[in-house]
Amino acid sequence: MRLFRRIPIHLILIIGASSMVLPFFWMVSTSLKTPQEVFQFPPTWIPKQLVFSNYRQAWSEVPFPRYFLNTVIIAASVVFGVIITSCLAAYAFAKFEFPGRETLFIFFLSMMIVPQAVYLVPSFIILSKLGWVDTYLALIVPWLAQIFSIFLLRQQFRAIPNDYFDAALIDGCSRMGFLWKILVPLSKPTIITIGLFALLGSWNSFIWPLVMTNSDSLRPIQVGLSYFAQEQGTEHGLMMAAATFCVAPVIIIYFLAQKQVIESYAKSGIKG
Repeated sequence: MRLFRRIPIHLILIIGASSMVLPFFWMVSTSLKTPQEVFQFPPTWIPKQLVFSNYRQAWSEVPFPRYFLNTVIIAASVVFGVIITSCLAAYAFAKFEFPGRETLFIFFLSMMIVPQAVYLVPSFIILSKLGWVDTYLALIVPWLAQIFSIFLLRQQFRAIPNDYFDAALIDGCSRMGFLWKILVPLSKPTIITIGLFALLGSWNSFIWPLVMTNSDSLRPIQVGLSYFAQEQGTEHGLMMAAATFCVAPVIIIYFLAQKQVIESYAKSGIKG
């Protein structure tokens, strides 16, 4: 009986998983087709002839190596900054008592509902006055602190008993020492998760770098992919090849870290 009860649940999960996997499979399949087979009707899921030269041609059409380098520099800096700022802010909100703590935290959370379009123009004006437009600073500094990461890590820190904090202070550990020597090691899955989210957000960012950069040498991968799509609008095989090697790194990283993501959500009490 228990097996039959699980069948509808598994069917729903299979349908949901298929709806997410099939578009990616179609992208990879199209990237390996000839131009004639791309427009063939009825369409084929498996290419009759694997055209790996699409990847080599797409890679050489525009400076994708430079775009990847820019993206790696930006993403690595953002991930490092988000982890540091999230640890410090979450530690303060979780373990310290100060006037207005809950009010301030709720105010921070309310900022999550503000769409990017609202603050894009004011941000551009501020960064322009600072002379940061068309520099790495404009692409990195505004994203070094992220509210959701602070919230997620705060939930994790609050789940760790305060007895650990009191015992550490009695043993002569400083407050900052407790954070880096005890809280952070106990919260590795959550820290990996917020680092992964910061990486995904930075890697997939499009509107912000499109507005904040002018020169080709500073374009990240998504902006470069957009310019490539404009130039190769009719070459669907090349477009799909470029899209595949642009998203492949983050997909691989996510699959390597998915265990930590699930564990962090379970510990923080968030249901998804």
